[in-house]
Amino acid sequence: MQTTATPTHCPYCALQCGMNLTPTPDGTVEVSERTDFPVNRGALCGKGRTAPAVLASNVRLTSPLVREGGTLVPASWDEALDRIAEGLRRTRAEYGPDGVGVFGGGGLTNEKAYTLGKFARVVLGTSQIDYNGRFCMSSAAAAGIKAFGLDRGLPFPLEDIPKTGCVILVGSNLAETMPPSLRFLTELKENGGTLVVIDPRRTKTAEQADLHLAPRPGTDLALALGLLHLVIAEGRVDEEYVRERTVGWEDARAAAMAHWPEYVERITGVSVPQLRETVRLFCEPEAAMVLTARGPEQQSKGTDTVGAWINLCLATGRAGRPLSGYGCLTGQGNGQGGREHGQKADQLPGYRKLDDPAARRHVADVWGVDPDSLPGPGRSAYELLDALGTDIKSLLLMASNPVVSAPRAAHIEERIKSLDFLAVCDVVLSETAALADVVLPVTQWAEETGTTTNLEGRVLLRRQAITPPAGIRSDLEVMHELAARLGVEKGFPTDPEEIFEELRRASAGGPADYSGITYRRLVEENGVFWPCPAVEPEGLTGDQDGEGGPGARRGAAGRPASTKDTTISTGDTTTSSGDTADRAHPGTPRLFLDRFATPDGRARFVPVSHRAIAEEPDDEYPVLLTTGRVVAQYQSGAQTRRVAELNAAAPGPFVELHPRLAARLGAAEGDPVAVVSRRGRAVAPARITDAIRPDTVFMPFHWPGEGRANSLTNPALDPTSRMPEFKACAVRLEAVRP
Repeated sequence: MQTTATPTHCPYCALQCGMNLTPTPDGTVEVSERTDFPVNRGALCGKGRTAPAVLASNVRLTSPLVREGGTLVPASWDEALDRIAEGLRRTRAEYGPDGVGVFGGGGLTNEKAYTLGKFARVVLGTSQIDYNGRFCMSSAAAAGIKAFGLDRGLPFPLEDIPKTGCVILVGSNLAETMPPSLRFLTELKENGGTLVVIDPRRTKTAEQADLHLAPRPGTDLALALGLLHLVIAEGRVDEEYVRERTVGWEDARAAAMAHWPEYVERITGVSVPQLRETVRLFCEPEAAMVLTARGPEQQSKGTDTVGAWINLCLATGRAGRPLSGYGCLTGQGNGQGGREHGQKADQLPGYRKLDDPAARRHVADVWGVDPDSLPGPGRSAYELLDALGTDIKSLLLMASNPVVSAPRAAHIEERIKSLDFLAVCDVVLSETAALADVVLPVTQWAEETGTTTNLEGRVLLRRQAITPPAGIRSDLEVMHELAARLGVEKGFPTDPEEIFEELRRASAGGPADYSGITYRRLVEENGVFWPCPAVEPEGLTGDQDGEGGPGARRGAAGRPASTKDTTISTGDTTTSSGDTADRAHPGTPRLFLDRFATPDGRARFVPVSHRAIAEEPDDEYPVLLTTGRVVAQYQSGAQTRRVAELNAAAPGPFVELHPRLAARLGAAEGDPVAVVSRRGRAVAPARITDAIRPDTVFMPFHWPGEGRANSLTNPALDPTSRMPEFKACAVRLEAVRP
């Protein structure tokens, strides 16, 4: 048995923290520090330390399950795969290709996400594919593409954060969602920089701030516009930068000037002196950053909200310059890579657009199919789930748990139950898998090799450390077997490196160009930042020394040089490579320093104006609900709720409310409180604190059942990103009497 440590990465959030895994004689896996990875430098949160607990046979699925007489019972792999193939085949025959839906996840590796998108379009011929990452950072992605011509969560490495002068952190609680990253903010302050945190709650992260602003949920757009108004009024616009590196300033300026400070104070509850102090802290240093997360993004106006924060950066010359810029703190483990390679409704690999004829030709050539055979764009995530049982009759779902994670979750649960056929691939029997006709147990992070792309745009290699139990197969093997059963014998290999080589060709020349990245480079260089074209262009002034570099290049067109002799040992770093290493593109840690990824190289101001949330409080529902995470649980909790240590730290849902609100309700600490919206009702114990606004309640969304927060949330969609409005809806509170 292998007993040496395998360097790899955590399966949870988008930090993708480095760790070492060592098999033990009793069949478990031991986690140890891996100090060479710069993102976490050895530090791990409780979720990372306990991640191997989900590998245990008494926690995970160990056999395929099929539904017999209303009950899921063990079955052979052949029987389970045959049932799935027959269910999908039957639906296609009766309702056409779009009668079948595919729903993926931001936890899938790049190889799996790529193969899932290819499977949907080539084998099933369906346009109905999307993934749960739509619920994460799609608004930031849409705003980034509008402004910069490119979406990459962070356009700079995390290591730049402590070196800037000021960070405005909007709607992020890093201390609980990404604990190892808090050190970058601590180091920022140690270096003399300042931190402004914007959150309706005084979170553990907000407690670290030099200035905490607590706006009313759903008013971040007005807040950003008010700050830009003050920048203009106080003469702090970087006129030379605006003139030389941007377009559209006059319209954006006019929109901002309609949001004078006193008006913004009335909307947000943030005082004018606090607005002025924020502008001073942001504008006085030579460099500054704005980082957003789900708070401003998970709104029905999330794209415009992020756009307003980008406008603030552009007006002050804080984008495309060293140690400055706008960045999105991507949430899911492979949320960045997951949206780049084809499991999104409107995209093809390499972040190409599905409705672009040139993109269709390029990818179809790699896949060996007719471009006209590829379906067009389909429904976004919530719209796809909402169509289940009506337009979409069968669903293949991987690595997602929408029964807990989707907005208006009770409705989505009913839509899932109304399907003719549901097949789920997962590592545990999630609440969604429990409703399936067939459930397939698949390999986990420590049992397979594959790449992920973290929140910095750093492509990483997760390496297999242990052998999966007998009877467990990978998602890649599942798609290979299903493709064969559905008449496609070739094009769906099971070897992840072979798939990555194809992904390189498919992404070549696209916005997210991975063509210069190989497994060998990922091992030797501890990850590579995209874009990374296949061959170093002549005259490159790249970012090899980490102090500067090119703008977001579109990449070298065509296929990468041959790497067919590349090999990798999943247990150590023994590799061999092709002959192009001396001409390798260094990757692009820092984007936009020369030019933006727009046709003329200039960033775009996008004029935006404040508008209300989709559902404002009224006499019947007078309180605002906002949702989020706690440190010991992750996403829908399907895995973390099965870990004893994490459950001890966070055993169940709660309703956080201000003492004044609790007094009006007559609720004491720990009393059950009902939260009621127009969509549903949830009950959980009261947690009373003055760290939240008196007009707002907070619920974490990790739990199913009576305390399911997403029974309440509003599926009102952003018109551009199709992001639901998770972060603000009207509710009322009711005391629950014995």
